[in-house]
Amino acid sequence: MSLIKRMHKKNPKSDQANLAELALRAIHDGVIMTDKKGVIEFINSAAAEMTGYGNNALGLDYGLVIKLESKEGRELLPNENQLTLAMNSGQPLEAFQATLIVAQSNKRIPVSINLVVEGNTSQERIITIRDITKELQEEGEQAEFISTASHEMRTPVATIDGYLSLCLSPQTATIDERARGYLTAAQAASKHLGKLFQDLLDVTKLDDNRIRPNMEPVEMSELISEITSGYQQRAKDLKINLTIGSNPESSFGETHLKQVTYGFVDTNFLREILDNLIDNALKYTPEGGSVYVNVRGDGDRVLINVTDTGIGISPEDLGHIFQKFYRADNSDTRTIGGNGLGLYLVKQRAEAMGGKVWAESAFGEGSTFYVSLPRLSDDEYEKRMIVVRNAKLQPQPTAPASPVAAQPVTPVPAMPQAPAPATTSAAAPPAPVKAVPPVPAPAAAPPAPVKAVPPVPAPAAASPVVNPVQPPAAPPTASPLAATVPSTQPVQNQTNINLNGGEK
Repeated sequence: MSLIKRMHKKNPKSDQANLAELALRAIHDGVIMTDKKGVIEFINSAAAEMTGYGNNALGLDYGLVIKLESKEGRELLPNENQLTLAMNSGQPLEAFQATLIVAQSNKRIPVSINLVVEGNTSQERIITIRDITKELQEEGEQAEFISTASHEMRTPVATIDGYLSLCLSPQTATIDERARGYLTAAQAASKHLGKLFQDLLDVTKLDDNRIRPNMEPVEMSELISEITSGYQQRAKDLKINLTIGSNPESSFGETHLKQVTYGFVDTNFLREILDNLIDNALKYTPEGGSVYVNVRGDGDRVLINVTDTGIGISPEDLGHIFQKFYRADNSDTRTIGGNGLGLYLVKQRAEAMGGKVWAESAFGEGSTFYVSLPRLSDDEYEKRMIVVRNAKLQPQPTAPASPVAAQPVTPVPAMPQAPAPATTSAAAPPAPVKAVPPVPAPAAAPPAPVKAVPPVPAPAAASPVVNPVQPPAAPPTASPLAATVPSTQPVQNQTNINLNGGEK
């Protein structure tokens, strides 16, 4: 029995019950109430319209009515559908963004879903669905503006940086040490500004769906070790102990990722996530400290953690560190560069892959950042790898480019036929005048020229042109260009220009 029905049963004339039902039916957000097993007991007008089921949804399982895809439009894995996980576990859910597939029309609507579990023995579920199409459009407009502005500003910043490099180079400029200090500071600021614009571009590309995750099955331990190993030299330079694995007793750079764990991720996104987390850990850890990177399987998830013994994060800042442009403001962080986009990018990339990220920290005691991503079983990994291998073999049939290549080849012979007379005439421009009288004499041996000059069958139609030494007289009578120009000399010039393509 639904919450509203129980209110009516308790007091059929209760104004509170009537107002509650009226309010639920009038609000713009969709509201669906189910029992503990997920059978729908109440659906308001907004939810009925969003799902496309109308009042026919009553008595159906919520999974048949609320059909979801990821924000990127791909099918959700069982361990990615947070609504299903929350319904099964009886845990609340907040702001789960996905794409709702409308029945009948098959239309897609971006939605934000919340779940509240009623705290009684029946444990009824209340699902709220909010259409966020307008919000995403506004965010898209903002992202487009930021992207355009960032792209346009990168050019002058790169120019400034280039000129500063010239000023600081001994080969191009001579400056005193005081000026060098000023210019070095200016160059550092320009590089920081350029990095900010690049980060803005990276963030907005995913915000406005210009890039989407390319999910693939990977063995996580090997990939995490490879990415982390790239930071060992930097850690050594900073005199920080970087360990790949969870064993604090290990020596520098020793690998302890023994568990074979399969994940379904975008490897480029994962690299960006780890690059930001490890870079932050090294940046906020003092000399002599330690950084640990580890990965392990945790049920149906892959859990990655980056732990440091750095300055830590205060409780006031911990809840905001994944917000765009947010930076903790204290005496320790002011001296460390940053633009407040790194952790936002980490959160954005993780969520795009169906994962989540969070942090645990205490000020002055170090921090641990966790990234949870979809995990594949051994069988799922093998099946997806078969698909990947087959996909790599598919591009070969896309060779219908051959007919397209044949089209440009056809006109090519037509072009070379005309150059022969033009080149010959250009090589001996005075010859045509002297060669006109002796034309009858060589006519005694017509067969030899015909064999010697196969590309001149068209001019051979004119009997005077037999000797290959005097082809200049042929173009006026045989060439199609000569038909449009009365004079012989202009014809030669025009032919020369057309055939050489403006090279002379």
